[in-house]
Amino acid sequence: MNKKDKSIAYKYLILVTFFLIANNTFANPSLDSLFTNQVKNFIKVKPKTYKQIDSAFSFIRNDTLRIRYLLNKSQKANYLEGESYALNKIGIIYRNNSKYKESLLLHKQALDQAEKADNLELQIISLNMLGVVNRRLDLIRNALDYHTQALDLAETASAQTDVLKKSIAVSRNSLGNIYLALKQYDLALDQFNHSLIIEEELNNYLGLAINYHNIGYVLEHKGLLNEALVSYNTSLEYNNKINSDIGRVICNNSKGVVYIKQKNYKEAHKVLHSALKTALKLNDNYHLAPVYINLGWLQFKEKHYDKSEANLKKGLEISKDYKLISSESDAYKYLSELYELKDDHKKAIEYYKEHVSIDQTLINERNLQYVNDLIIKYESEKKTNRIKELANENEIVKLRLEKNRRILLLSIAGAFLIFGIIYILNRQRRLKSEKQIITLEQDMLRNQMNPHFIFNTLNSIKLYIINNEKENAVYYLNKFSKLIRKILVASTEKTISLEEEIDTMKLYLNIENIRFDNEINYHFKIEEGLKTEAIQVPSLILQPFLENALWHGLSSKAENKKIRIEVFQPKHNAITITITDNGIGRVASRKIKKQKTLKRKSVGISLTKERLANYSNRFSNNYYLEIEDLYDRNSQAAGTKVTIEIPIESSKSKSA
Repeated sequence: MNKKDKSIAYKYLILVTFFLIANNTFANPSLDSLFTNQVKNFIKVKPKTYKQIDSAFSFIRNDTLRIRYLLNKSQKANYLEGESYALNKIGIIYRNNSKYKESLLLHKQALDQAEKADNLELQIISLNMLGVVNRRLDLIRNALDYHTQALDLAETASAQTDVLKKSIAVSRNSLGNIYLALKQYDLALDQFNHSLIIEEELNNYLGLAINYHNIGYVLEHKGLLNEALVSYNTSLEYNNKINSDIGRVICNNSKGVVYIKQKNYKEAHKVLHSALKTALKLNDNYHLAPVYINLGWLQFKEKHYDKSEANLKKGLEISKDYKLISSESDAYKYLSELYELKDDHKKAIEYYKEHVSIDQTLINERNLQYVNDLIIKYESEKKTNRIKELANENEIVKLRLEKNRRILLLSIAGAFLIFGIIYILNRQRRLKSEKQIITLEQDMLRNQMNPHFIFNTLNSIKLYIINNEKENAVYYLNKFSKLIRKILVASTEKTISLEEEIDTMKLYLNIENIRFDNEINYHFKIEEGLKTEAIQVPSLILQPFLENALWHGLSSKAENKKIRIEVFQPKHNAITITITDNGIGRVASRKIKKQKTLKRKSVGISLTKERLANYSNRFSNNYYLEIEDLYDRNSQAAGTKVTIEIPIESSKSKSA
């Protein structure tokens, strides 16, 4: 077939293609004869330019089945341009579904076929696609290399076609994004404006949407939030014109960030939830991760910490799975701030270290790429005087990098020193606290195992034996052994269930009642529905108060000796226990104590207060203890009432 025949065939094929596009809705995803014939006729002609190929097959951009069919037929016919085109299209689909490894492989194959065909346009397009994927993976060095190669090839081409102009716009936009990552905002803005001019000339809505968004991002980071919103809204208008869901996700996510910075949380919620809904529908993890992270950031600002933590961790998980390093760094940063507010300093430091580690790696890598970009730029110009200037500038950069490296090393050393000091101080504080806890527990055990109590109880049992009251002796001996066992077990535990505590105190009162000839009438009242087996309290916390009620309140009373123990829960984060006796009262008890020749110092109550104070450190609410003297209508002592409020495990009361 000669050149003229090929031209006629190509024009005929274009007419057939447009007829097929206009009359076929392609509602059926399976391959049909019209499409297969179209591919067959197209490959016979083998058009060379990207515009010719794309005009025939642009309608199948998201149809993997048809693109693979085109690829297969192109390979069999050794149609290199068709192979390169199809490989790039499949690579874009994989990229938009966050399958970056597969996408890179396909674009590299597309570049190989374009080089074999010596097709400049397809080479440049393949290089730009490789740059975009590497930039999404935060592989700045690779992205910079590919986009720079694409830009050099496009700008040095003899004929500037619309395809080459569009490629130049893509390259400049991508280079602008790299400068943006390097926080070189003025350089980035310059690249975006150059790209914008080309896209306006080509009337390319997609390119205009991308550039207006990127300009908005620069303005946002320069602190011009209102101007940034204008650019984002302009970008959103263009995305709506081309019905781009991905574009809507990107714009709404960026608008959400601006609204958060402006503390306009209502609008932030609206746009971020819209972005999340669309991103989930698209299953685009590259854009889904930052939406989750920004939504978590918003909820963190609103003090909805549980929701914030869940969304930040979702964003972090996706970022890790798909190696989205920048998003991963942001997630660690916000999680660190969140746990700092929740007083979980250990996790806060762990997340902050991860953030610093990733961020520092990115910054160092990006700075090196920035220098590399300057080297490539000046070397491509091939001018002796510029090479000399570059060498001088490169030396300055090296000196600056060396200086920055020294500062960095000193900063790291200082940070390690500070963290070391903080760690040692915290460790000493923990050791001191642990020592105090052990001392308290030992004192508590000694207090519960009071020798007077043990000997008096054994003497009472001995008296039963002497009086030949074997059943009573065995009964109380069993009770006594059970009580001693419970005290020994409880003394090894920091907390026990409220049910266990009540059972132990019942045993204690039962044993002590032997010495009172069973004159004590004690009664436990538990609030109906209260799950005592699920509530944890400090072990043996009630014994000192019961002991005081017995031996200081009731021992000197003649008759009608009563103790009432009530347990109820007036608050979601605390349990209240009252111990009421009808004894002689504290005033009379102190008078009797002064008259005694042998005075025993009681440390039970003060020890219990220390234990309650130490126990309450785990909670946001503190313990409460009140000892109240009771009086009758004639203002005569009528007993004592002890009220104890103990913090309990609760989702609202627990300290993070």
